[in-house]
Amino acid sequence: MYWLIEFSLFVILIVAALLALGVRNLLAAVVTLNVFSFMTAAIMVSLGAIDAAFTEAVVGAGAVGLFSIIAIRRTSRKSRD
Repeated sequence: MYWLIEFSLFVILIVAALLALGVRNLLAAVVTLNVFSFMTAAIMVSLGAIDAAFTEAVVGAGAVGLFSIIAIRRTSRKSRD
């Protein structure tokens, strides 16, 4: 039964990675990369690495995603050249 959960998490992980590579909107790419990071943490939990999963969820999906969204929001769309 565990293999089915791990396989479904892995499929979601691959779909999120391919979707992040395919989107043209930067904000959508950051959100899908946050989903990727959260699925990585979920896979680590299913494998029993609770400490690594917690660190991945806090740093990977939390802090990096927040800083990326703030950086995207602070930049302008048009160049001033």
